[in-house]
Amino acid sequence: MKLRLRASYVLCLFVLSFLASSIHSKETYTFGIVPQQSASKLVKLWGPILQKLSEESGVRIQFATAPDIPTFEQRLKQGMYDFSYMNPYHFTVFNEKPGYQALAKAKDKRIKGIIVVRKDSTISNLKQLENTDMAFPAPAAFAASILPRAHLAASGIKIRPQYVSSHDSVYLNVAKGIYSAGGGVMRTFNNMDQSTKNQLRILWITQGYTPHAIAAHPRVASETAEKIQKALLNLGNSADGEMLLKAIKLKGFISASNADWDDVRGLKINLLNDL
Repeated sequence: MKLRLRASYVLCLFVLSFLASSIHSKETYTFGIVPQQSASKLVKLWGPILQKLSEESGVRIQFATAPDIPTFEQRLKQGMYDFSYMNPYHFTVFNEKPGYQALAKAKDKRIKGIIVVRKDSTISNLKQLENTDMAFPAPAAFAASILPRAHLAASGIKIRPQYVSSHDSVYLNVAKGIYSAGGGVMRTFNNMDQSTKNQLRILWITQGYTPHAIAAHPRVASETAEKIQKALLNLGNSADGEMLLKAIKLKGFISASNADWDDVRGLKINLLNDL
């Protein structure tokens, strides 16, 4: 009798364990992508990558973003994303609280900010930007806004920043002549449609810093985060993975640690301290 009860107990534990693992395997994790570009473009570029990560890791991932960078920052602060692709400054802030942990960063890459002008513009040096309206994605967009504005301020060049929500909006506004210049990054500039890109030229480039982070919220189990990390690192090891990476102008991903962004921490940026 005791043996039967013990066997039934073990069987019950096994069934409960199986059901729990089945439920967990069906759990969906959000993957937030910083809105440097329009949501439709981000879905087109990142959707297939996230699908590939889901297939390789066995972890169900759902694409997520925000209408603009300030909203994205609020959602990171609230921990709304299980995983996220965020800019270097964002990572230094949200690594502190709510505690996002670095998983990966782009391979063989340093993020560089740029200032663009129309190709036919008479502006040939930064001093000519004095007292002009300049377009930027958002106040805390790291390489596209923080670095160029800091350099201009340090050079004694006063400009009037105008925030237009995304990198693509910057390029379009400058191409249309609405603003004399604007800030972006090399990756999004290279990813812009050729017709717009052909109307622009790069006036200035910042020095390079550790690129965007892919990070996991601390609530994500370590084994789940490790599965996603492994899938990220393996993306460049297949022909279809290479094609997906090529679409976002990256060679691949390598593992990352929180300390990799100490170069950004060293800048002592405090724009989001009151967020």
